[in-house]
Amino acid sequence: MPQATFRSSAIKIAAVLILGGVGLSGCATEKYVNEQIATVNSRVDGVDAKATAAQQRADAAAAAAQQAQSAADAAAASANNANQRLDALTPRVDSIEQKMVKRRPRG
Repeated sequence: MPQATFRSSAIKIAAVLILGGVGLSGCATEKYVNEQIATVNSRVDGVDAKATAAQQRADAAAAAAQQAQSAADAAAASANNANQRLDALTPRVDSIEQKMVKRRPRG
């Protein structure tokens, strides 16, 4: 009988150890999970803030580039207008120069 008692005790101890090991091995506490999530969330918030700031700078640069493009377009239009006016005056200037060459100098 002592051997049966020993076996029964050994089986009970083994069962308790197995159940305890299974029960403690795979479960994370809610506190641990919340701490880990808080760490990840703070990192995500930091990256999000940097991305937002970068997007604002990119938008400002795009707006400045658009203004520069508009100014360049206006300058090009003005230069084209000036060239057209110069081209229109060139024959008149040539005509006046030809008349000056044909005239005799006063003297």
